[in-house]
Amino acid sequence: VALKRMLNFNVPTVKNSTGEPVWKVLIYDRFGQDIISPLLSVKELRDMGITLHLLLHSDRDAIPDVPAIYFVMPTEENIDRMCQDLRNQLYESYYLNFISAISRSKLEDIANAAIGANAVTQVAKVFDQYLNFITLEDDMFVLCNQNKELVSYRAINRPDITDTEMETIMDTIVDSLFCFFVTLGAIPIIRCSRGTAAEMVAVKLDKKLRENLRDARNSLFTGDALGTGQFSFQRPLLVLVDRNIDLATPLHHTWTYQALVHDVLDFHLNRVNLEESTGTESSPAGARPKKKNKKSYDLTASDKFWQKHKGSPFPEVAESVQQELESYRAQEDEVKRLKSIMGIEGEDEGAISMLSDNTAKLTSAVSSLPELLEKKRLIDLHTNVATAVLEHIKSRKLDVYFEYEEKIMSKSTLDKSLLDMISDPDAGTPEDKMRLFLIYYISSAQAPSEVDLEQYKKALMDAGCNLAPLNYIKQWKAFTKMASAPTSYGNTTPKPLGLFSRVMNTGSQYVMEGVKNLVLKQQ
Repeated sequence: VALKRMLNFNVPTVKNSTGEPVWKVLIYDRFGQDIISPLLSVKELRDMGITLHLLLHSDRDAIPDVPAIYFVMPTEENIDRMCQDLRNQLYESYYLNFISAISRSKLEDIANAAIGANAVTQVAKVFDQYLNFITLEDDMFVLCNQNKELVSYRAINRPDITDTEMETIMDTIVDSLFCFFVTLGAIPIIRCSRGTAAEMVAVKLDKKLRENLRDARNSLFTGDALGTGQFSFQRPLLVLVDRNIDLATPLHHTWTYQALVHDVLDFHLNRVNLEESTGTESSPAGARPKKKNKKSYDLTASDKFWQKHKGSPFPEVAESVQQELESYRAQEDEVKRLKSIMGIEGEDEGAISMLSDNTAKLTSAVSSLPELLEKKRLIDLHTNVATAVLEHIKSRKLDVYFEYEEKIMSKSTLDKSLLDMISDPDAGTPEDKMRLFLIYYISSAQAPSEVDLEQYKKALMDAGCNLAPLNYIKQWKAFTKMASAPTSYGNTTPKPLGLFSRVMNTGSQYVMEGVKNLVLKQQ
């Protein structure tokens, strides 16, 4: 909604206006592109009147009679480039939208450039959009995609991190979260774990929200932006948790469709990139091997199959693709059959009496064609994606890993030794083996003895693993043991109700000391 409002020159879009949209140009930077692309397709942009969409730092031609909407981060180089556009008088009018708030000094730079270029009247509006986060689904968003290694787990936990770097990381995270709540138009109740990075973020976010509310005239939460703002009693709960509480889950090999796609394929911002395996036809000797075609597919909210099955275990997905395919073929055959009946030559009465009856059928068949084509597109898409996933599962024995890790995490008895798994040359890549061993190491109540550890290390080395992660986890485990208070976590507390089962649909009975299992049972 916020994006569409921005593309409509920051006036809420009116539903029933039949008029043509105003044609305009959209100019974004990489950040803006990442925010818009999962939400609006090119067709939707065109419906909103966007004829051209260009990157800010590409060579753009002047189009003097068209308004331009800018959607960029307020960084130095972006501002310089915008000032240059003003000087070159590229467009008729300029609507400047910043993804997060712009500072006073940078605003003055733009003003000076506008005066210098004699273009003050052309800068129509300047807005802070507060949209510095990327929405991937109706109820899921990520903070950033460009330079995301700057706010990663590794960035925060680097041993050589300086205080200023930490501040920058925290500010980036806080800025995105703040933007999220501004867009939501609600003020959260914040909960976080003590003494961790999560607490730093919470404190900063709290301060930022309070400062904003103090200045009643300019507060972003009052007024009827999207809801009733601060007067609504439905305040969301923001829970900030440090990743260190649960390090094994991200290492865990998964078994549900979406998670598998994310784990084994190249999947970013709802778009999966596949290398199409070319057929096995023999190329003439000495010819270059065929280049693999890259194909990319969007897995979006409008994809019904994806919505329905992204949380299903993989075998179920494979079955569903098959069923969809069969129902599609049946419909297609029906259309073909009707066509062949309609094509009856000659004037015999039979054909004519059949016609009237079949005309109705044919009309309905034809009207369902676009739907059929869309269905076919989705089936092809999921057949390709699922096949690609399946190849990975087979070649790396991911099903074995998944099952074995589930057992480790739920502390049930293991049917074959960990050493066998690691030294089995057919099972998985070195990375898979490392992940398995780390999960074992994190989940075990007692760390394995030095002798055993040496044995494991040797096996891992033979398998071609890089041992750096193990050393990190070893130190991390020693440190957390030291830091945690010696309280006993028995089975004294009742099991929490299915509150988290939605959040943690890993389906694993994963237990860390001191954390109750959040299990997903079929309910």
